[in-house]
Amino acid sequence: MPLKSIVVTAIIAFAAGLVFASFAGYELFIPGLLEGTWITIKITLGGALLAVVAAFIAALAKMYGPAPIRWLATCYIEVFRGTSALVQLFWLFFVLPQLGVTLSPMMSAILALGLNIGAYGAEVVRGGINGVSRDQWEATIALNMSRPLALRRIILPQAFIAMIPPWGNLFIELLKSTSLVSLITISDLTFRAQQMNQATFRTLEIFTLVLLIYLGISLLITFGMRALERIATGGIVRGRAS
Repeated sequence: MPLKSIVVTAIIAFAAGLVFASFAGYELFIPGLLEGTWITIKITLGGALLAVVAAFIAALAKMYGPAPIRWLATCYIEVFRGTSALVQLFWLFFVLPQLGVTLSPMMSAILALGLNIGAYGAEVVRGGINGVSRDQWEATIALNMSRPLALRRIILPQAFIAMIPPWGNLFIELLKSTSLVSLITISDLTFRAQQMNQATFRTLEIFTLVLLIYLGISLLITFGMRALERIATGGIVRGRAS
């Protein structure tokens, strides 16, 4: 073996040994990080549920509501899309108590992140509905369907398929935004990692584990949304075939 190859192999082996050695005892961090992960998951799930509800209400209100309701829906969408999620979080947690409304840190986090993502989701819903063929609307008129019935039975099931991929991206963005809640005293994954790092100074191990945990949750969201898309597409195809 040439000397150059021996030197390169030795350097790589030495570097790998340092990395493995640095991760010795990493299992000590796992319990605390898992507790933080559970908090992060709860905020993500709560925020996702609120985001979906807010998005559909805002989108339908903006498209079909009377003028005052359309104006309110537009204001909500533009305010929450046009301002920082961190500022929204601070406003709910620090400003509302001065107005006589006190929210728990968890409630503030879910409201801020859910409403923020819901504003973006409203445009996804609106785009999905507008993407349905005009022929479908004309068919509902020919069948003398009311608009709510047409939306529920014909339009939304088709629009739903087109919404799934962008909603997957929004849910991942919501997950990543949960790292902000550590700034309002919530012991989420990022908060626990910062505490452990300050106590042990084992930055490499701690934040590598945190990175992998966030990545794992993101992949679960991605796979889940892809499975949902396949199920929804299959349902539409079977419905047309019957």
